[in-house]
Amino acid sequence: MTRTKKILTTITLIVGVTVAAASPALADNSMPAPPPDNSMPVTAPGNPTP
Repeated sequence: MTRTKKILTTITLIVGVTVAAASPALADNSMPAPPPDNSMPVTAPGNPTP
């Protein structure tokens, strides 16, 4: 195996391992979080809601 083939094989292996390691992290964040629900009024503690 020539030096060029060894280098290309090593780079391919490193890229493959990196992609395999990053795949679960990318899949977990595929959906954005929903916007906050602002329909409830905010009151200070101790004050009853009307």
